[in-house]
Amino acid sequence: EKITVKGGRKKPTPTNKMSKLNSELLSSSIADILAFSKGEKITVKGGEVKQGKVRKFTETIELQITLKNYDPARDKRFSGTFRLPVVPRPKSSVCILGNQKHCEKADQLGVDKMTIDDLKKFNKNKKLIKKFSKKYDNFLASATLIKQIPRILGPGLTKAGKFPTVLDETDNLQEKIEAVKATIKFQMKKVVCMSLAVANVEMSPADIALNVQLSVNFLVSLLKKNWQNVKVLYIKSSMGPPFQIFF
Repeated sequence: EKITVKGGRKKPTPTNKMSKLNSELLSSSIADILAFSKGEKITVKGGEVKQGKVRKFTETIELQITLKNYDPARDKRFSGTFRLPVVPRPKSSVCILGNQKHCEKADQLGVDKMTIDDLKKFNKNKKLIKKFSKKYDNFLASATLIKQIPRILGPGLTKAGKFPTVLDETDNLQEKIEAVKATIKFQMKKVVCMSLAVANVEMSPADIALNVQLSVNFLVSLLKKNWQNVKVLYIKSSMGPPFQIFF
């Protein structure tokens, strides 16, 4: 499988061979995260015992990254997308900005949709567009409409990092939705810290480890000096303590 990074370049999929993550440390951190989410007691760094709690929602597992030897003001910013083998947030929301065919298909699947006429009703109102962009995690847009979206909505979706993924006439809508939900995006902004959801506590330890490993390796492949640009890495569940997996 190939992955596309900004500028349309193709890079090979990152493999575990290039990883500097300690697999034992990663496994024990995942075990503690899952134990905490099940309401069990865990011992964290420094010997402190923390009591877990079962939440009424599925907690996501975030990867938190701090970079070094990287100046956001001077160094070239990077961005890239990568499809994970297991969907990290199955309940993430999707809206289809579609032509008639795609809107009809969205109705059949029970997925929210907007026509071009619906989008025009926003009348370029920045507050309404911002609210709309926050309502959904992902957007898909018919190829025939995608060039019109910046003109109708302005830069709102782009600023939110949610510019729609292209939906071609021949695409299977259900498969495309699953692909978008499984895709993570690294985008360097004005700070050297990033965080993104890469798994959830309902997944198996092996699947969590694979998603974390692949996410980290992909990030490293985007960095100018690879691992030399990584200062620290943490993983944590929505409500749990952070665990350092790279020093």
